[in-house]
Amino acid sequence: MRNKTFVAAALLAAATMPLSACGSGDDPKRPVAVVSEDTSQKAATLLDKPFEKPDLVLTDTHGKKYDLRKETAGHPTLVYFGYTHCPDVCPLTLSNIAVAMKDLPKAERDELRVVFVTTDPARDTPAELGKWLKGIDAEFIGLTGDFDTIQAGARTLGISIEPTAKDKNGKLVSYHGTQVVAFSPKTDAGYVLYGEDATVDDYTKDLPELVKGENP
Repeated sequence: MRNKTFVAAALLAAATMPLSACGSGDDPKRPVAVVSEDTSQKAATLLDKPFEKPDLVLTDTHGKKYDLRKETAGHPTLVYFGYTHCPDVCPLTLSNIAVAMKDLPKAERDELRVVFVTTDPARDTPAELGKWLKGIDAEFIGLTGDFDTIQAGARTLGISIEPTAKDKNGKLVSYHGTQVVAFSPKTDAGYVLYGEDATVDDYTKDLPELVKGENP
């Protein structure tokens, strides 16, 4: 794990950093919420000032109301913002987590919540989210709803997202931060951050500690 921490200044700087567009090709922008680099090759960052879990009430893949704080309280939780039409980073990130989870004992897998919040709610209906996530892991929770609500929730985690727009080739893309935030089952606070370079091995190594609320 990277031996570096978030401070207030870093969080403020993160909000102004460029975003990552899944499948943007010619425009490789970096994700937000990245702090100063170090020489480590590890993918995770332990936060010295944990994030409060977003106060988000959205719609799940069954069309039912889902209160993020209430439904995940006391559970180890991974939260990721992305969209189903993303051809690269989003499916890779969730697939890495899904593969790593297979090494957990069933009881621990049952406790873990993986929440995917769409950044493209106009296209990601509950049905579309459910179909897409079923191809990765049917137990993953997909949420959609009002874009402004989603954007505000992401900002509380230092992750910026923008409304879906056409790129220079006329393709609809969603620009968004690509971090996975891990929330402790003990405090419900987001205390570990993973960048898009996190691998299956990174998650496989860290998940046993994360499900216990321990530092990986």
